Amino acid sequence: MEALIPVVNKLQDVFNTVGSDSIQLPQIVVLGTQSSGKSSVIEALVGRSFLPRGTGIVTRRPLVLQLVYCPLDDREHRSSDQGTAKLEEWGKFLHTKNKIFADFDEIREEIEAETDRMAGSNKGICPEPINLKIFSTRVVNLTLVDLPGITKVPVGDQPEDIEKQIRDLVYQHIENPNSIILAVTAANTDMATSEALKMAKDVDPEGRRTLAVVTKLDLMDAGTDAIDILCGRVIPVKLGIIGVVNRSQQDIKDKKTIEEQLKDEAAFLQRKYPTLATRNGTPYLAKTLNRLLMHHIRDCLPELKTRVNVMSSQFQSLLNSYGEDVTDKSQTLLQIITKFASAYCSTIEGTSRNIETTELCGGARICYIFHETFGRTLDSIHPLAGLTKMDILTAIRNATGPRPALFVPEVSFELLVKRQIRRLEEPSLRCVELIHEEMQRIIQHCGTEVQQEMLRFPKLHEKIVDVVTQLLRRRLPTTNHMVENLVAIELAYVNTKHPDFHKDAALVPSLLKNEQNEAWQQMQHQKQRHASHRTVTPSGPRDGTGDHAATNHADSVVQNNHEATNSWLANILPPPTQPQQRPSESESSAASTPTHVPHAVQSPAKAVNLLPDVPVNHSSRKLTDKEQKDCDVIERLIKSYFYIIRKSIQDSVPKAIMHFLVNFVKDNLQSELVTHLYKSDKAEELLNESDHIAVRRKEAADMLQALTRANHIISEIRETHMW
Repeated sequence: MEALIPVVNKLQDVFNTVGSDSIQLPQIVVLGTQSSGKSSVIEALVGRSFLPRGTGIVTRRPLVLQLVYCPLDDREHRSSDQGTAKLEEWGKFLHTKNKIFADFDEIREEIEAETDRMAGSNKGICPEPINLKIFSTRVVNLTLVDLPGITKVPVGDQPEDIEKQIRDLVYQHIENPNSIILAVTAANTDMATSEALKMAKDVDPEGRRTLAVVTKLDLMDAGTDAIDILCGRVIPVKLGIIGVVNRSQQDIKDKKTIEEQLKDEAAFLQRKYPTLATRNGTPYLAKTLNRLLMHHIRDCLPELKTRVNVMSSQFQSLLNSYGEDVTDKSQTLLQIITKFASAYCSTIEGTSRNIETTELCGGARICYIFHETFGRTLDSIHPLAGLTKMDILTAIRNATGPRPALFVPEVSFELLVKRQIRRLEEPSLRCVELIHEEMQRIIQHCGTEVQQEMLRFPKLHEKIVDVVTQLLRRRLPTTNHMVENLVAIELAYVNTKHPDFHKDAALVPSLLKNEQNEAWQQMQHQKQRHASHRTVTPSGPRDGTGDHAATNHADSVVQNNHEATNSWLANILPPPTQPQQRPSESESSAASTPTHVPHAVQSPAKAVNLLPDVPVNHSSRKLTDKEQKDCDVIERLIKSYFYIIRKSIQDSVPKAIMHFLVNFVKDNLQSELVTHLYKSDKAEELLNESDHIAVRRKEAADMLQALTRANHIISEIRETHMW
């Protein structure tokens, strides 16, 4: 059992070298209000006066004090090289390395100087602890933490929130489940108002690790005693209540020694509390603390061992993630380039090991842009968007010149359909832009392994991003030019013999031919009727008016048949399907009943981020029947041909983008990186690590070494020693 406290002291030494708070070691935390006698209790346990003394706040930094029992024949701690072979007691600070302090006045001065160095001289506090180890032949093995006294009101130059600062610091130490709380309270104050006991109860409500110490027993009012307090009848404390007698401020000024004080304390207890003398006093406190600490360490050790093993594994993984120091820079550079290019291509192809689950990225997003964003946008472009009846009628008139048109001119159809096809160019170019942006974004989604390398070598990361960006920029004009050409190709030749379009276009001349034949037959029939009428009625006028009237009647029949034919053609060709009909189209649309629809048409409204608004001019003039039928023919032909071209563009643009941009970058990425990085003159500079990575690697290596050492120390304890 006695071996347990030195083990914890060794662990304390190990973790003090790396400054780690992640391992919570068993220790005794001394807690009390200002001037309650904390420092006097600690000095009595050591047997020497070495702590800064005075009025007001004196302890302004936590003091981690390790007491090590070191007999004269101890070869582990005594060394002739350091001059400690024959010393009865000496001290060592962590911050002064191996310097030996044989004079305890020097230890006090060093504590004061170190406190002022970190906390300043304005009565402020600092949470950074001072680590002191005292070796002596007259101490028991203990690990104590002396904390600043709890105060209420700022004094002098202290900050206004000094109370909160001290409380936060105290809670930080006593919340450690592996700590024993030594709550110090002066006997000449009411125990019910003890701040130390109240704070201890906050973090240890069951009292399993709280021990109370009542100081200044000799300063109680005349006629009162502390028997009820020491017996636990006032406030019960599970681990017990121990009373001690301290040196007064006058005793300290008079240089009264600890040995003399301990004798006076024993005499006072025998005289005042004879029945309780054996269970109170500083020697009994030291033995009790030693026993409590050993049992506490025994209980904490298995969990501590598990914690050390878990942290060793974590820091080993962390160290592996930082990578080894670079020895062969050329080989490392080539490996990183290859890994990045592979990760970039894998993200596009969807074969990456680390698949994103929160959003689409890489190839999946490219597919979404092609078939959702781009596809839906093209579907939302209405074939007749921006075209009014008057626009179509004007185009028909302009295509006929000075002669009135007998039939609908083909030139007007070609002129108008080209105008509509041009509207496909802008969303196609926007699709290229979206794919380019995603290709740029993939750089940040290349996998965690590559990202770690990028963080490690910031200059290399910057250069890789620059090379990929330049490659994408160089391919952008080529891809845009190809997409523009795809639209230009469709504009260059309006193929009215296209198999899908020919079925609709072929109806027009046949209908017109049928119209002519039917009109001729009607005219001949009318002539025959008039001739027979003249034969039956010889008394009729003979000035030719009858023949003239018959001829005019036949012409009107031809005109009516022409309109009827156009009406029939309109019924055969697909009508426009518009959710929002223009006023000028409402009557004709209601009258026409489509027999088939070659393509589902969505709203001609502007799609998200791709098409500009097109103003629609409404004409108040009512069209004649012939004008209405001519416009219907053109509209239906435009729609039929536009659907064909839109389908072609929707298929060819993604293919062009894949060939000229995506696949080209995939195939040439590694060669570009090798050319601009591996073969460059500044290849050596690219592998200069960032400062914080080098620092973190060293910290992780030091912590791993400390954990390995701690594991060895814990493993030295055999089960028999523990129990």
